[in-house]
Amino acid sequence: MWGTGASSTQSEGAAPHSDWIEWERTGHAPNSLNGNEFGTRYANDFALLSNLGLTHHRLSLEWARIEPSEGVYDQQAISHYRDMLIAANSAGIQPWVCLHHFTLPKWFADLGGFLVNNNRVTYWTRHVDFMANTFGDLVFGWQPVNETNYYPAAAYLGRGWSPGHNDRDEYRTVSQQMHLATAEAAVRLKQTGKPVASIFGLSTLELLDDSPATNEFATRFYNANWNAGIGLFRDGVLNFADRDPIVRPDLQGSFDLLGFSYYCANGVRNGHIVPYPETNDPSPLGYSIWPDGLGLVLDRLHTELPNTPLLIAEYGVGTGDDSLRTEYLRAGLDITHDAIARGIDIRGLFHWTAVDNYEWLHGFDLQFGIINADRTMKPSAKLLQREAQHPLRTVTS
Repeated sequence: MWGTGASSTQSEGAAPHSDWIEWERTGHAPNSLNGNEFGTRYANDFALLSNLGLTHHRLSLEWARIEPSEGVYDQQAISHYRDMLIAANSAGIQPWVCLHHFTLPKWFADLGGFLVNNNRVTYWTRHVDFMANTFGDLVFGWQPVNETNYYPAAAYLGRGWSPGHNDRDEYRTVSQQMHLATAEAAVRLKQTGKPVASIFGLSTLELLDDSPATNEFATRFYNANWNAGIGLFRDGVLNFADRDPIVRPDLQGSFDLLGFSYYCANGVRNGHIVPYPETNDPSPLGYSIWPDGLGLVLDRLHTELPNTPLLIAEYGVGTGDDSLRTEYLRAGLDITHDAIARGIDIRGLFHWTAVDNYEWLHGFDLQFGIINADRTMKPSAKLLQREAQHPLRTVTS
């Protein structure tokens, strides 16, 4: 499966009744406006992707547009999203739908969001059921929550995302809730008869000294970013930090594919995270640009889940230098083909993203696309086109 990924807020702009539009209005984030205008240009965009051979696309259907007030559904928004999915299918694009990509309806956020167990059990469960019933006939598959393990850190560990909290206890609560919400959604969405994949944000650590602080940090890192979600999937038990285990055998094997995003590896020195490798060019997002880490993630996943098919749900680099992007892609493709040749079951690769869009706290200044905002192709798009049309090889030179 060759594909791309995008989110509603980034490609359509923040929904009028979302927590993110409030975040913009209060000066905490740049204005997203209409994103890259995908909301009106989607049919043409799907045609562009189809011509490239990138025939799978993950998009989010924005909860705050569908249910702008608690229990009140916007039929125009629902029709708009159904039209979008119909257009994808008509263009030969297999749409995968994401239900939560970092943003929430303001009414849900005002109730405490995923800090409150009852919000997950009541409102989130109802929303998942509504989405399955309303859009299940038009989707190819589901990737219910984007980077399940990243959102709690971004929003509750002082990283500048709505609601802008910095409270480790809240972070732990939301992390538990998000892992449960993701797996519960996967179980329900499987009932539509369509495949379901996770999207965990995964990276590995290189320990740069042997201090107790570094080893303690590594333990916390892997418990939060690997063991919690993967353990719930593999064993039906959610272990997170110092919280009591949550035993949920009904959530074991909740995904058909273990999907993940890869952007960087990290180093640890004296108990603090540092870019790795330290000599590599830095991304504007603060990490080292290092495609080799993708292989480390694939190897670790294969070791921990040897019988589970994998999906590279996001792979890309934020840069205005498309020659760098092209080389980064070439390296990642070689790493992926090498992993397949070694027996790792990889079902697809989705590039992040298709068309340059709104990049959250960076606004429109950071480009991840293989297509410019004016819809002209970059050389990196041609590389992916060649790959998608002639994928049968072992490793390129």
